[in-house]
Amino acid sequence: MTDHPLPFRDPRLSFAARADDLLGRLTLDERIAMLHQFAPAVERLGIGPFRTGQEALHGVAWMGGATVFPQAVGLGATWNEDLVRRVGEAVGDEVRAKRAQDERVGLNVWAPTVNLLRHPLWGRGEEGYSEDPALTSATAVAYTRGLRGDDPRYWRTAPVLKHWLAHNNETDRDTASSSVRPRVLHEYDLRAFRDAVRAGAVAGVMPAYNLVNGRPNHVSPLLERHLRTWTSGPLVVCSDAGAPSNLVDSEHYFDTHEEATAASLKAGVDSFTDHGQDSSVMTGRVRGALERGLIDENDIDTAVRRLLTMRLALGEFDPDLDPYAATAAFDTSGHRALAQEAAEQAVVLLKNDGLLPLAPGDGRTVAVVGLLADACKLDWYSGTLLHRSTPLDGLRARYGAENVLFAEGADRVRLKCADGWLRVPGNPSATTGARGAEGALDPALLAGRTDLPPLVCDPVATELALVDWGNGVLTFRTDEGLYLSVADDGYVRASADEPGGWVVQETFRREEVEGHAGRHRLVHIGTGGYVSVAADGVKVAVDGEKISAAGATVFETETVEHGEDAVARVAAAADTVVVVAGNDPHINGRETEDRTTLALPAQQDRLWRAAHAANPRTVLVLTSAYPYAVTDAAADLPALVWTAHGGQAAGTALARVLAGDVSPAGRLPQTWYASDADLPGLFDYDVIGSRQTYLYFDGTPLFPFGHGLGYSRFGYSDLDARLDGDLLRVALTVTNEGAVAADEVAQLYARAVPGEEGGADLPHRELVGHRRVHLAPGAAERLDFAVPVEELGHWSVAHGRWSVEPGTYEILAGGSSADIRLTAAVTVGGEPSGPRPVLRHGLEAADYDEQRGTVILDRTKRDGDAVAPCSATEPGELRFRDCDFGDGAGTVTVTASGEGAVVVAADGQEAEVLLTSTGGPYAFHAVQGVFGARGVGELRVTLRGPVRLARLDFTPAGGTA
Repeated sequence: MTDHPLPFRDPRLSFAARADDLLGRLTLDERIAMLHQFAPAVERLGIGPFRTGQEALHGVAWMGGATVFPQAVGLGATWNEDLVRRVGEAVGDEVRAKRAQDERVGLNVWAPTVNLLRHPLWGRGEEGYSEDPALTSATAVAYTRGLRGDDPRYWRTAPVLKHWLAHNNETDRDTASSSVRPRVLHEYDLRAFRDAVRAGAVAGVMPAYNLVNGRPNHVSPLLERHLRTWTSGPLVVCSDAGAPSNLVDSEHYFDTHEEATAASLKAGVDSFTDHGQDSSVMTGRVRGALERGLIDENDIDTAVRRLLTMRLALGEFDPDLDPYAATAAFDTSGHRALAQEAAEQAVVLLKNDGLLPLAPGDGRTVAVVGLLADACKLDWYSGTLLHRSTPLDGLRARYGAENVLFAEGADRVRLKCADGWLRVPGNPSATTGARGAEGALDPALLAGRTDLPPLVCDPVATELALVDWGNGVLTFRTDEGLYLSVADDGYVRASADEPGGWVVQETFRREEVEGHAGRHRLVHIGTGGYVSVAADGVKVAVDGEKISAAGATVFETETVEHGEDAVARVAAAADTVVVVAGNDPHINGRETEDRTTLALPAQQDRLWRAAHAANPRTVLVLTSAYPYAVTDAAADLPALVWTAHGGQAAGTALARVLAGDVSPAGRLPQTWYASDADLPGLFDYDVIGSRQTYLYFDGTPLFPFGHGLGYSRFGYSDLDARLDGDLLRVALTVTNEGAVAADEVAQLYARAVPGEEGGADLPHRELVGHRRVHLAPGAAERLDFAVPVEELGHWSVAHGRWSVEPGTYEILAGGSSADIRLTAAVTVGGEPSGPRPVLRHGLEAADYDEQRGTVILDRTKRDGDAVAPCSATEPGELRFRDCDFGDGAGTVTVTASGEGAVVVAADGQEAEVLLTSTGGPYAFHAVQGVFGARGVGELRVTLRGPVRLARLDFTPAGGTA
């Protein structure tokens, strides 16, 4: 007889058995309620409420103070899985510790983001790890293992990977469709998720807002076809916020919310994040779908069972057995040290002509200048800082405050209007105690405060620091460090410690007044309203209504001092200059907002040029969430450094690297291009056809993938590569040939030898292994790699499978994708796949080898792909290589929808098949034409008009295949 009256509380049973027992005890209404993000308690069974979703990308986010680690892209730049795993453990511990104090903190953490950094203008690039699927997946495995914990039964937290799938644009993100052909799908986008899921430390996945091949990710058949085949355990799929409603409201993919909800549930979505904490809307839709027969109770039970199993694994029902239940590790000395270590390892030395390291010495002065010189910027997924170190703080501590000069470089301005000058009324209570002894932010200084007096216009001016962050986006800040911000009542106040919030309320834009040089209106970007001076204060709205241009106040800007003049002055007085430039992660590139250019904002460009003109010993430190095209700086300056926003210890870490206490060994996790001209369109997801990332880019990057320098030098020797069954075993020796202890990141790449299998559309090289090692001067280490032979392969569209073709493959080892020191060759045996057997299997339209002017769309709302011209007036073209027509085809059958023509050509033969619309885009029908191609050759297909081609089938001339 059990001591536990209810089997679901019996820890001796499997989680599956316990979940089934509990499921059977829940009423239908209770089960439906569990499908919402905020699942209510079931008091009659003693079950508490549960919430899916706790942001934990690089620390506990949105729940107050926490240890803030470097941004995810910075963790990717460490190329160090051991470090990233320890960061994951620390974050998981802090989630647990905060959960014990605040029940709002959830144990189902929505992290990490494994979307690949395909395009450097993507606004959320700061959230990803790398443009490379292998590096991204390895980093994600490390982080999720840390979050999950080592206990074989219970999970510290339950990580959810974001965002499935092919999501790299914020522009039109809930309505844009990513056209992803099978090779890109299998070789690129799926791989980042696959290996992390296979590693067994992932509890779930979140679909992205966008559509893929015309079908929303929240109803993607790939969730069941691929995702859930990678693990034997239950995998929870949590919708993104508001995405279930988007299926009807913005995407118009379904006519009713009941249809959309049913389709999502059947596709594999288990938890619906919609309408905040109000679950009634979504549960009502589930009930409606059930009543209409669109789903049955089994569909509901399947999802609830997965959710219950996750809750069991988190120890919810076994608090006495859960090894993580009593975790109290929060803001520990170990976590603070780890934050510094991570920040140090994330620093990438891009260029160094001998200026660095800059060892402190008697009489040496350092000028620290730039808009980020005294900043410790957070992003949308950061926690609140408990500790804070800016570059200025770090350099003062390392070099001595008396040896450090400072100039921010913001323009000092006054704004004049018809009635006088813009003035910030005195408000001592708003400015005292802005930062504590360790730099902690005062929580009282928040945007949105309405208890402070608004700005006025009178004879006394307030001098403001003006920063142009690029693209005409301006911020204004007082000498007390408070940004001009707009509250819900529409008044402008100096009330924000930093720009931030889902809608940033601290940014403005000038609008020149036509015919009046030097005069302008101010537009508040957050509301779109004009700034106006009224008797009761400066505002952008009246009774909730935006002020029109006619009602806007016209201003003139008087520049008291240009920022570059202040920078030049202190630069000339110092031994060496450190210019700190970059971005504010809440401005010009973040969730909901893509960038428009790789260029460094003009104001910051002027600052480094002014510093360098005054002092040639100038280092440019780029602290940013993404790459810049700084070609002039790379050519002119003696030293160039990049680091992502490094969290709470960023300044200390940077100072230690610049001083030589730490030899930098961060490596670029994505290509830095030389100009915007090197980039494809933001919406072009075909990395192969448009030659994106280091895998395919044919040009010369500013800095290549994997690039990074240090203060020592390393030798590579004795590369050995051999096949051992299904593994490629590679070994090499790395030796520290320099005079200082340092880390090196050994990188291993592979590629098909030119002329062998596949030709130009295979990667130039592909990362298959890497290792970060620390070596004392003169020390050497033998590094061993075991690479699955399948990693040498590619997705064969000719045969619909992963294929490693026989032939010679080259193994390349070195310090970056462009710094190859050693090569070796291996020969893979076997039978070649051969040409496409088109007479037997036909051709799926999306399985092309090349395309021009086409897009992949959905064949049905549930499954399948079709190809259409991008324009109804311009033809699209598909090319299929090595099609085997044997002794000759007799006919071609075109399966398509819409109205237009499909022209098929090969072996000097051509067939034009005309299509007449017989319904909507999903009304596919088959039309046959005479087509007599013979032998093996290329097939060309031209699409004209609004037609969707699903597939082509061929019959042999004799009538049998």
